[in-house]
Amino acid sequence: MVDMGESSHAKLAQLRVVLVHDWLTGMRGGERCLEVFCEIFPDADLYSLIHLEGKLSDTIESMRIHTSFLQRFPFLERRYRHYLPLFPRAVESMRLPGCDLVLSSSHCVAKGVVPPEGALHVCYCFTPMRYVWDMYEEYFGPGRSGLPARLAMKVFAPGLRKWDKRTAERVDQFVAISNHVAERIKRHYGRESDVVYPPVDCSRFTPKDEHEDFYLVVSALAPYKRVDLAVEACRALKRRLLIVGTGQDEARLRRLAGPAAEFLGWQSDEQVADLYGRCRAFLFPGEEDFGIAPLEAMASGRPVIAFGKGGALETVVDGETGTFFREQTVESLVEAMRVFEKAENEFDPEGMRRHAEGFDRAVFKNRIAAYLTERLEHRDAG
Repeated sequence: MVDMGESSHAKLAQLRVVLVHDWLTGMRGGERCLEVFCEIFPDADLYSLIHLEGKLSDTIESMRIHTSFLQRFPFLERRYRHYLPLFPRAVESMRLPGCDLVLSSSHCVAKGVVPPEGALHVCYCFTPMRYVWDMYEEYFGPGRSGLPARLAMKVFAPGLRKWDKRTAERVDQFVAISNHVAERIKRHYGRESDVVYPPVDCSRFTPKDEHEDFYLVVSALAPYKRVDLAVEACRALKRRLLIVGTGQDEARLRRLAGPAAEFLGWQSDEQVADLYGRCRAFLFPGEEDFGIAPLEAMASGRPVIAFGKGGALETVVDGETGTFFREQTVESLVEAMRVFEKAENEFDPEGMRRHAEGFDRAVFKNRIAAYLTERLEHRDAG
């Protein structure tokens, strides 16, 4: 795909655009992508199932935000995922205005929105609905959720899968965040997709001359993130671990942790950047769709110890920007940490920074703008 840069932005500025995002509850990897979409299309309307005001960046909060009927439901801040069976109805209830382009960013139901007649619908897909496909056991397996939730999902999951597969037909073109996710889209939806890697804002991070003796995890504390492996490995090795993030798995992780792990909750961007730069290494134990956090660590000049599967294979260069552990077990991670500690002085902070810059925010912005321009021109020519 040709990178058309600013000419693409100028062409897109003339369009009527609607953005659709699953939910607006905090600034994680998906919202970093959405923020770029909002910069490209500052006059767009933004639709989402729910919006927790003040939880997003100023760029996103400044958009014209429209929500579904779920916005009126109680306990949204902590319990919105409990309404999962209602998500398909909620996203279909949102009536989009006439437009040239619908750009949905989806890991759950946003791609199932009903586009207005004549609009091109491009879905930037983080993954097919993870709760009912590849990550079902991580969310609803034994010990991962309560008995009522497990029983409910046995009832609702088959219908959610059928809906998710059927509504893939409402998308004209899928854009996957990684080749790993492109394979999932092919397997679950029977659809081809193009790949545009998500952004890392390298300007937020600076390599430091000295690091400290702690390992770092920055993650939502969801079961599929497998933060438990990092907790148990650091406990076994008697290594200090700092954990940034919150989530439904926090209570279980605290029980596992013992004194070696410190739970810091969510921190400001400035605080997180400081922790990246000071850590010994960044631990990335989950099988991720892509994983922006490892690239943030590399932009800070720090190596990554990652599970060698999924999106990490497309961002971590073994022996140069980090090292892999091959089995998703405590024993495998412990061994990888021991190997890393013997060779940690061989990692070049500037080399890791240069690698991360290949995924920089400006690169993503130009690539996605060029891609959308190309798809619209192809449709108009046809």
